[in-house]
Amino acid sequence: METTSLILSIVSIANMGILGILIAIFGNMYTKTRAQLPLGMIVVAGMLFLHNVIGSLAYFSMEEIFSHEIFPYMLGVGIAELAGLLIFLKITLD
Repeated sequence: METTSLILSIVSIANMGILGILIAIFGNMYTKTRAQLPLGMIVVAGMLFLHNVIGSLAYFSMEEIFSHEIFPYMLGVGIAELAGLLIFLKITLD
């Protein structure tokens, strides 16, 4: 496996970890309040989780299909998502 594919997969797995934590937090909020907002956030986080599952599998299995010149851009998107999720997690925990 190429180093870039490994890094992309690690970033996707980190995103999935944070999204799993967010889903658990919002699930706890929903069971306590039955409010619609946490339920909506569970759906959004679930879709982002699915996006990262598909992405990380693609990085492992379709490395030959992707142009190697596009990997830095894909890595930038993954890191930007990771930064956004970390900020979102911090705000949620405060």
